[in-house]
Amino acid sequence: MPNGQTHIAVIGCGFYAQNHLNAWRDLAGEGAVITAVCDIDPEKAKQAGEQFGAEWFTDAAEMIKKTSPELVDIVTQADTHRELVELTTKHNIATMVQKPLALTWSDCCAIGDCVTNAGIFFGVHENFRFQAPMLRLKQLLKNDVIGEVSFARISFRTGFDVFAAQPYLRNETRLVIQDVGIHVLDLARFFLGEVDHLTCETQKRLPDIAGEDTATMMLRHKSNAVSVVDASFSAHCLPDAFPETLIEIEGSKGLVRLNPGGQIEVVSGGLNWQEDASTPLLDWTERSWHVTQHSVLLLNRHVLQAYKASRQPDTEIIGSLKTHALVNAAYEAAETALSVIPETWHPKVK
Repeated sequence: MPNGQTHIAVIGCGFYAQNHLNAWRDLAGEGAVITAVCDIDPEKAKQAGEQFGAEWFTDAAEMIKKTSPELVDIVTQADTHRELVELTTKHNIATMVQKPLALTWSDCCAIGDCVTNAGIFFGVHENFRFQAPMLRLKQLLKNDVIGEVSFARISFRTGFDVFAAQPYLRNETRLVIQDVGIHVLDLARFFLGEVDHLTCETQKRLPDIAGEDTATMMLRHKSNAVSVVDASFSAHCLPDAFPETLIEIEGSKGLVRLNPGGQIEVVSGGLNWQEDASTPLLDWTERSWHVTQHSVLLLNRHVLQAYKASRQPDTEIIGSLKTHALVNAAYEAAETALSVIPETWHPKVK
């Protein structure tokens, strides 16, 4: 890290990757330098390279060979992640990967094995827990404002056309749980801890899609708390809170409720108050996307700081695989109509 700088390469220059690129540029004052970008579409790669002042490539292996990045940020579709992680670990390069980690449990575990054996810095871009309102909720729980947590409802329901910008989603046989359910399941772990078992019901309401557009999951946590986690792309909400997640958490001394617009209600010890945990607008964010866009900046900052401090980020591989195990268990529960215990990853150490 010459002069305190970290040379970063971004693989993937598509729709969501723009948030990563803008976030890294905002972190220039903290040492982040985008030195290279890569996309299999030469027009996307060229445009990103010119916009962010970086050398651009269409081949990731060539990019790594020619630019020797210190940290690679992979923001491509999930079916490419395993191959790209194998490439970065081969060169012992610190790596961050967008969610989902992979489309199958076996590929997720293979990535975990690869990263563990390489011993590299590795993080997963689990950004929902880094949204400003989520961080405030977590702080309230840590401060014991509502006491021991016993129940939570975590809900992401929208009628927004998510397929317009990501048309490939129409063909995904695993849809809402894999795409956004994974994030709300991670929030359940974030707030209530690890899961003992879960049940799940799925529905397909929308025409012309391959996978489920609605899922309702009930989780029993190892703490004995219970959470209901639901996600839908076919809800009729007016106003529609997209892309916000709405949450209510009950404890032994009260409750916290996250309402639209980052407004938090707190009941504690017979008192109640409201807090504004709304997300600020940046020069590259826009309503209503700014909630998730800003979380990219916060998570990228966390990853950068962790890398500089030579420690793993909070979104490290072990925790991420626990969330992916919940996704896998949810699909199994929906198929079997049974309560399912999530699988445990055991690394295959060479």
